[in-house]
Amino acid sequence: MHAFARLAVVAIAAVSLAACGNRNEVGSVGVDWTGNDISIEAVADPDVDGVVCHLAFFNRSFIDRVSQGNWFEDPSYSALDCSIVGPVTVGDIATRAGGEEIFQQGRSLIWKSLRVTRIYDAANNSLIYLAHARQVQQGSGKMSLSVVPLNGADVTWDNGAPTAQPMQGSVMVQ
Repeated sequence: MHAFARLAVVAIAAVSLAACGNRNEVGSVGVDWTGNDISIEAVADPDVDGVVCHLAFFNRSFIDRVSQGNWFEDPSYSALDCSIVGPVTVGDIATRAGGEEIFQQGRSLIWKSLRVTRIYDAANNSLIYLAHARQVQQGSGKMSLSVVPLNGADVTWDNGAPTAQPMQGSVMVQ
């Protein structure tokens, strides 16, 4: 009887978590009869006004979780596209090569998360947004990339624009 009680508690917890709505979700597309969905969220860059990213990712259904036996994990696959939606105001952003994380969402109970990292490309005056999974045990090569060019856009830098740096190791075409 204890095993049945544990299964019931886990099932209730999974259904409760699945029922929680996301205020950033702009759409959801059903992909099969078991209730699996592709969710699309709008992710605003907290330090760059006027740029929004749309992130699509897979949400497993209750039926899929029961049939696969893996209750607490969603796949890491994602797609990302970012664009300018108004005048751009760039706040205090990291300009180092590793960039900075602007979004994180758990894809399993503890081990895996989906993240969006912003990197500033000074040589090309562009913001690069990288969606990627982070797994503690095995890592992940699943990623998606979007580039927002700032040349020709209405851009204001709160702390002054960084100086452009020539690309190293390649020829810049003008």
